[in-house]
Amino acid sequence: MLAIVCPGQGSQTPGFLSPWLDLPGVREQVEGLSDAAGVDLVRHGTESDAETIRDTAVAQPLIVAASLVALRVLLDGRSPEDVAGVTAGHSVGELAAAAVAGVLTDDGAVGLVAHRARAMADAAAAEATGMSAVVGGDPQGVLEAIAAAGLHPANVNGGGQVVAAGSLEALAALAAAPPAKARVIPLQVAGAFHTPYMQTAHERFAAVATGWPAADPRLLLLSDADGAAYPASPQAPFGRAADVLARLAAQVVAPVRWDLCQETMLALGVTGLVELAPAGVLTGLARRTLPGVETVAVKSPADVDAALDLVARHGAARDASRPGPDATPSPTAEETPA
Repeated sequence: MLAIVCPGQGSQTPGFLSPWLDLPGVREQVEGLSDAAGVDLVRHGTESDAETIRDTAVAQPLIVAASLVALRVLLDGRSPEDVAGVTAGHSVGELAAAAVAGVLTDDGAVGLVAHRARAMADAAAAEATGMSAVVGGDPQGVLEAIAAAGLHPANVNGGGQVVAAGSLEALAALAAAPPAKARVIPLQVAGAFHTPYMQTAHERFAAVATGWPAADPRLLLLSDADGAAYPASPQAPFGRAADVLARLAAQVVAPVRWDLCQETMLALGVTGLVELAPAGVLTGLARRTLPGVETVAVKSPADVDAALDLVARHGAARDASRPGPDATPSPTAEETPA
């Protein structure tokens, strides 16, 4: 089974969109997505410096747009459900994954994420906060150290990586006295995402998201909240649009459980994983936590042929033999984007 995954904030780098714009039709596609977002994605993806694209209001629509550009180039007119069995996205990447699953149109995903980005940017500006990756150490000891520092575990990524979020002072204290056998690495993000610091953003975004045009998923879409697919029914075998929109709003203040998403992929029998642009982080995690799963990070058009080869060998049209939503487990709990 093939999984298509979408990266989160922090995966962007200056100029990363430039090689995609040389492909036929892509510049026009990005210009249309720019109109949907109200952000000049062509300029920010080609000319803007690292500090400019670190701005949450720019970074989030830019990342989602890049993922969808790579998706359409890779599929070349095919539908995602004709090649993939499951999709998931890390944090803001979950909105791109919702488009992969057919819940949102491409324009709808970028338009919706622009509302999320502005709300989160405003919440981040209200108080000086940040995020740091804690790499290595005993998992339980890391969580205890994060709590003891007055911080929140914003991302539990698997592969020995947890992202702590909260005040800059508390993050500095954690870095000065890290958990045993762990390193603390500050991340280039503008606030304590996926924590109570984002409550005002959640309220603003939820008011928009709950009424956003959406359709029921057409393939398995995993939630960051618990790694599980959405509740199925005979009328909606992969879940309901309203539930997806509600979860997308709730995840603004809830931890990202990418570890559980990866556990579900293993349980489903995923054998191949493609990470859409701007790729690299999630395939890096997969190499450490998904043994035997072949991965391709689609960072630029130069990676498309390798991705197509992986799709040909691991993807397949959905049929009666493919595991359906009822086969999806609901697991329990135990360099990264935000």
